[in-house]
Amino acid sequence: MFFNVLKAKDIVDLKDKEFDRETLLENNESSLNIIALKKGEIIDTHTSTCDAGVYVLDGEIEIHFDAEKFKVEKGELLLFKRDQEHKVVAVKDSKFFVIKI
Repeated sequence: MFFNVLKAKDIVDLKDKEFDRETLLENNESSLNIIALKKGEIIDTHTSTCDAGVYVLDGEIEIHFDAEKFKVEKGELLLFKRDQEHKVVAVKDSKFFVIKI
């Protein structure tokens, strides 16, 4: 059995980087990732093969879907269905979980 207590704020770091990512769990197509993104950085347009959730731990990001964009701030969660083309823009230095199920 796997048990571990992690301090989410300490897992990824932006000290000398614009982007950092750590995969915490992975099983088939499902995964739990934590991402740090420096203000103004973009994760280019892509499509998730799973339903997904983005939970912002710190900062603020925008998630763009075609003509719609959503601001997601610290403590907020955005859920979306698979096969939705999207990109992520950091409005502030940000850390967020990406949950794919």
